[in-house]
Amino acid sequence: MIKFGPGNLRIPKFERPVYIVAGGLTDFRKKYPEKNTCQLCTEALRMAVEENDLKVSAEEYRRSVNWCVYSQFADHFGDQLLAAAKVQDYLGFDPLGNVEIKTGGATGGSAVLAAAQAIASGYADCVPVIGWERMDEVSTKVGNSYIASAACKDFESELGWMYAAYYALMAQRYQHENEVPREALAKIACKNHEYACYSPYSQNPGHYTVEDILKNEIVSHPLSFLECCVMSVGAAVLLLADEETAYRMTDTPIKLSAICGGTHTLRTADRRNMPILLLPNENDATYREYFDGRRNEWPGFSSFLAARMAAYLAYHMAGIHDPVEDFDLLETHDAFTISDVQTYEDIGLRPYGRGREFIESGDAYYEGRLPTNLSGGLIGTMHAVGATGIFQIVEVLWQLQNKWDKFHADPERWTRYGKKKPDDFRSLQVKSPKRGCAISHAGTGSHVTCAILEKP
Repeated sequence: MIKFGPGNLRIPKFERPVYIVAGGLTDFRKKYPEKNTCQLCTEALRMAVEENDLKVSAEEYRRSVNWCVYSQFADHFGDQLLAAAKVQDYLGFDPLGNVEIKTGGATGGSAVLAAAQAIASGYADCVPVIGWERMDEVSTKVGNSYIASAACKDFESELGWMYAAYYALMAQRYQHENEVPREALAKIACKNHEYACYSPYSQNPGHYTVEDILKNEIVSHPLSFLECCVMSVGAAVLLLADEETAYRMTDTPIKLSAICGGTHTLRTADRRNMPILLLPNENDATYREYFDGRRNEWPGFSSFLAARMAAYLAYHMAGIHDPVEDFDLLETHDAFTISDVQTYEDIGLRPYGRGREFIESGDAYYEGRLPTNLSGGLIGTMHAVGATGIFQIVEVLWQLQNKWDKFHADPERWTRYGKKKPDDFRSLQVKSPKRGCAISHAGTGSHVTCAILEKP
């Protein structure tokens, strides 16, 4: 049994405030043969620097940068080691120092954490975070095997070299323990595919019914294709800075009030039983009768200690008491519908065993108590892995800056990507949002980051 010491649960703090100045994206596609990786990263950086109403020119911004962080999940896809060096040169940031981050599916979130640490410590004042993934130079089968290598190759990879197989087993166990109907998971897929319909960046939008999801072809029982994330090509960028630099560059910087990480064993079966780590909105009574049913251990095979750890630290760092009440929007790492409902519990939106209530209550929808994955998420919009955690924070940033319509509703943006703005388009700008959260998740919960953004 894991027992925490006082140092293990020390709440992180920034030595000085960290701000996000702007964000930029490409669109996301299954294949992008007309643009190489460097071009995609440049496109996302140009959006961040040139289309966010900054008070400095592109050249002034370049001259302000003093450290760079890059985010790429796997060198295998592009068959290029040290790809960050190539991108750095292309973007014009040589000879500045840089670091490339790799923590599986949480690579994007971890890259933002690394940039925030550089600024908070005083090591740097102005840091761009650039993430991408090039998943179209290999077949889908080979790509799935690359991604599956982020689980334990000694034991779990033999389940089929496909992450859907890992999460399908979790789904079966979770449904057994909590008696969750398939319809509850299908509602998550319906929501996220629908919200992707209103994003010019999305790869897999669609209007579906619960019946459509349940009748869709099965990837790995019980998960259908429409309940699984998409393999994508694309890039995302965030511009981080200290307070003085941020306000010199923009009138609408957003404070990164917390970003924290947690980890757990790569092999899921190695996860030992322990007492539930309680979040600020929970107490001992919350789980007094929880283990009287079909569940007899935690985190077991159906919860993520890494997500709970990241949320625990970030909530205490940012002063969060109840995430449903304190956040105005949320982006989760919905690689699969089952991982989404698991995350609802891990980050305290509902107690363990009751995650289905968050989607079934309507809280997760636009105009609900805590709109979730208004971006379309990984299921509807993208999972270009190295860009994913950055993309999530970009979407939260634009909401808090009240720029969602600027970057989603303009017909020119749709035309830019060879699309037509839908006739049934609807604005998903949250009314007067003050605080948002983004969860970046890797493997079968081996690494997770929790980022909290708020208006200063």
